[in-house]
Amino acid sequence: SGWNMRVIKRRQRHVFEALPKRWIVERTSAWLSQSRRLSKAYEVTAFYAEAFVKIACIRRMVRLLG
Repeated sequence: SGWNMRVIKRRQRHVFEALPKRWIVERTSAWLSQSRRLSKAYEVTAFYAEAFVKIACIRRMVRLLG
């Protein structure tokens, strides 16, 4: 697939450091965790899991537009 993933290591503990694009993933994950269906791994295949993530994103966008 077209996903690239990097592990960003922190240099020092308890020091604020802006990490690249990490907040976008965390924010999106928090939004999707509000969906009941995605709170647990009910889906058997990755195809269905991906479909329900897309449905949750669509529902969020519809709520923001309405």
